[in-house]
Amino acid sequence: MDIQMLEKQLKAVADANRLTLLSCLKSGEVCVCDLVDVLGLSQPAVSQQLKKLEEAGIITARKVGTWKHYRLMEEQTPLLQTVLAELEQKDTCQCGTECKAPQ
Repeated sequence: MDIQMLEKQLKAVADANRLTLLSCLKSGEVCVCDLVDVLGLSQPAVSQQLKKLEEAGIITARKVGTWKHYRLMEEQTPLLQTVLAELEQKDTCQCGTECKAPQ
């Protein structure tokens, strides 16, 4: 791992909100609408936190309708594996119909 990516990952996990997001994502893919409820922040503020985790190569996203769904990357560095192992899994509510793609 290059030093710049290590720096990004360390900065990404050095924030309580981002650690909370990672705790939520341990249970699987979660819609940003549920993460807004967990953090109690505005959707743009939560999206900024998620962007930092995505730029650090820790999470990935896919768009479903107008919402994005986030999940942990399948492959994690040993550093991130250790951090994730220390986090207690936080269960979030499942997406409601408001974030589902139209059929």
